Amino acid sequence: MLGIPHLRAADCPNCIGGPFFKAVSQPFPLQIRPVIAMATFHTRSAARLMIAPSVVLLFAWMIVPLAMTIYFSLLNYNLLSPGMENFVGLLNYQYFLTDPAFFAALINTLVLVAGVLLITVIGGILFALLLDQQIYGQGIVRILVIAPFFVMPTVAALVWKNMFMNPVNGLFAYMAKAVGLQPIDWLATVPLLSVILIVAWQWLPFATLILLTALQSLDEEQKEAAEMDGAGAISKFIYIILPHMARAITVVILIQTIFLLSVFAEILVTTNGGPGTQSTNLTYLVYAQALLQFDIGGASAGGIVAVVLANIVAIFLVRLVGKNLEA
Repeated sequence: MLGIPHLRAADCPNCIGGPFFKAVSQPFPLQIRPVIAMATFHTRSAARLMIAPSVVLLFAWMIVPLAMTIYFSLLNYNLLSPGMENFVGLLNYQYFLTDPAFFAALINTLVLVAGVLLITVIGGILFALLLDQQIYGQGIVRILVIAPFFVMPTVAALVWKNMFMNPVNGLFAYMAKAVGLQPIDWLATVPLLSVILIVAWQWLPFATLILLTALQSLDEEQKEAAEMDGAGAISKFIYIILPHMARAITVVILIQTIFLLSVFAEILVTTNGGPGTQSTNLTYLVYAQALLQFDIGGASAGGIVAVVLANIVAIFLVRLVGKNLEA
């Protein structure tokens, strides 16, 4: 109709219906299929053989300490009585689980995790919204926000203990005196809150980075469309930005929870779990059982209990994240 001649399959070998297309679209002959299957089998076998040493090493790296811990948890093993070890079964677990310090440490652990998550998630969202704006010195501001994440926990705890929370020469004491208030000894009066603030300061950059990355992946056309429809800043945040960041928030909660269950250095450097057991978590309780009371059997039982509780929390969070990612 337009003067274009009709091409036959023979005139265009590479076109659909041509000889080349028919050749490549044919299935492999029956004689070649067993050869291909054998090659695939050998390839998979070679891959499994090559990764086997790494898997065996990793398995031994994990299972040997765990097996030794379980073995020690079944013994009456105290470093002050060498050579007097004897099998006591589950008695160490009974003593550890019925110890009043265990319930105090468990509650402190949950409060510590919840408090740090609350501060880091809310603060991370606010910092992400701030850093997403075009401001002067944006690169320097981002570096300053990320910097605390690279400070070692021990160093961070020492800085907060001596420069911020010292009741005589600390920054908080100076600010209280400036407005006519009496300075307080943070580590003695509110020890758990002090530890929460220190740990949250360390993990806030991590939450900010994850949430900022999620925020920058939001399509600007959605915001512009919402603005054209008359949506304000609060409406955009509630109905567009926050739902878009939901997956990133769940990832932050998952990763931080796993690490926050084992907070130790900040407590050791600042409060030593005190006063009493007000800032003792499960990790510090196991440490005190092993290296302060020299009760290796009880500390091993406590370690196994802590591992079980941590795995229960991790399984719950992984399922929660999986459901959120599938939604």
